[in-house]
Amino acid sequence: MKKLMRVFISAVIGLAGFGCAAQNVQRYGMVLGLKEEKIPEYTKIHADVWPGVLKLIKDCNIRNYSIYLHRLDDGRHYLFAYFEYTGKDFKADMDKMAEDETMKKWWEICEPMQIPVKNRQEGEWWAEMKEVFHTN
Repeated sequence: MKKLMRVFISAVIGLAGFGCAAQNVQRYGMVLGLKEEKIPEYTKIHADVWPGVLKLIKDCNIRNYSIYLHRLDDGRHYLFAYFEYTGKDFKADMDKMAEDETMKKWWEICEPMQIPVKNRQEGEWWAEMKEVFHTN
């Protein structure tokens, strides 16, 4: 029985490892400011995201996408976004997203509510964050 259990556990660990490697998940964290007077509107539209936006996010190999809101000690409100990318070509998928007419309209609504942080990289709207810890 112990030998059978060891074989089973080894198989589960092996398959779990294979699944993770095969999936090639990349985690992303990003930050962006939000205008205080726009919080109710931003929250409202994100409570009912357009189906075309949701479909495009999925089609561009993004999953587990979350956006959090918090007021920091400087008194300003910031959005923190987290998502997992499962595709093979992040740039191509982001270009596909940027070219989509529905997404362009969505961003036209969202962007005036947002305040990009000053120390973001050139070409970024949301400032990409460096992951310093992760555990499963």
